[in-house]
Amino acid sequence: MSNEIYDLTIIGAGPTGLFGAFYAGLRSLKTKIIEALPEPGGQLAVLYPEKMIYDVPGFPQVMAKDLVRELVEQTKRFDPTYVFEESVNSLRREIYEGEEYWVLNTNNDEHWTKAILISAGIGAFTPNTLPVPGISEFDGRGVFHFVQDRRPFRHRKVLIVGGGDTAVDWALNLNHWADEITLIHRRSGFRAHESSLAELRETDIEMLTHFELDAVEGKDNVERALISSNKEDEKRTLNVDIVLLSLGFKASLGPMLDWGLDLADQRHINVNGLMQTNLPGIYAAGDIATVKGSEPLSLIVTGFGQAAIAANAAHTYINPDSKLFPGHSSELRL
Repeated sequence: MSNEIYDLTIIGAGPTGLFGAFYAGLRSLKTKIIEALPEPGGQLAVLYPEKMIYDVPGFPQVMAKDLVRELVEQTKRFDPTYVFEESVNSLRREIYEGEEYWVLNTNNDEHWTKAILISAGIGAFTPNTLPVPGISEFDGRGVFHFVQDRRPFRHRKVLIVGGGDTAVDWALNLNHWADEITLIHRRSGFRAHESSLAELRETDIEMLTHFELDAVEGKDNVERALISSNKEDEKRTLNVDIVLLSLGFKASLGPMLDWGLDLADQRHINVNGLMQTNLPGIYAAGDIATVKGSEPLSLIVTGFGQAAIAANAAHTYINPDSKLFPGHSSELRL
């Protein structure tokens, strides 16, 4: 067999997968990370590279791309193998020289491993959009579904549509960067963190509740947004340069739906307290995992803890005589 066998293969190089690779290294596991994107970081790298994060221990605040950089740097101590731009389509069990392994088939290769950690975030995702005139026409020319670079927003008039954390966070992030920001939400209640909402209310950003986007207009680029109230007979025309749709994403486990995993729904894999799935040697952590009997808590810090548990549990699966507890890193010779 020409394929090299790894101890642990991690599917997904987001924050959870990267920290899982670090912890696997602490346990001396030969580790591979398979990522469908061309770079590590997952959603942080693709959707929110310039978004500030405030709930990572040890960082009063850290930009998403900087957190990814530091996580990658942390994994370098153990030199895991990275495989980019490959998506895992299927897996199977194979016996080789009397030992049983998992084989992951991607769009480009197959990968042999003793154990697997699935940390694929929310799985395959596409941004939610609105079926209103002008959205598709001006996509990339003033209509955005996420912010990869703040520079196009500099000194612009921006309309943000949405009522969740992402909408409120970007309103705060772009404040004093854009010339003018208006935030509209179709309901009166916001889903964002209370502290973020409190901070938003202290700004001069205009917040319009019960308003919806009807159309985006312009010539070569966005020039106007037509909005209306769903509560009263009121219509407005806003002179804007950019419309940012922060409406969340449609997510799916994609091919993983057919792997025989015990699923909570179309987005979550059931795990036990050791982050183990119903399949032997396969673990899940981060946004994609849900512990049976509890509600998913999709936070970076939760993913970090789950990744550490999963990596240590995988070590005991591979080495049955070993202990789950790895010892304190301060006591190890690194």
